[in-house]
Amino acid sequence: MPIQGSPDRLTLLQGTLDLLILRTLLLGRQHGQGIARTIQHNSDDELLVEHGALYPALQRLEAREWISAEWGISDNNRRARFYALTKAGRKQLTVETSRWRRLAGAIGRVLGPDEA
Repeated sequence: MPIQGSPDRLTLLQGTLDLLILRTLLLGRQHGQGIARTIQHNSDDELLVEHGALYPALQRLEAREWISAEWGISDNNRRARFYALTKAGRKQLTVETSRWRRLAGAIGRVLGPDEA
């Protein structure tokens, strides 16, 4: 996924966006722009989720029944789709979080300790 702005921004690995969306929705239902803003805020502005990647991911997660969607009114009084985590999505979040932590640990072991 391309990241705009600073060249030092991190690029999301394949499949990471799904995990971040599921984790964000654990906090409660949210519309797409709110999900993107939450990910950006919680990453201390390191990650910027583009709409071209976000909405296909939301459709994919909805098709897998990991999230549900319904129309509502946003804070700025506009019609928006609000997404919520399903029971299956909560289970998948647990699985994906475990996989991510295993992967990060394995990469950390290969890289070794930080060199001062």
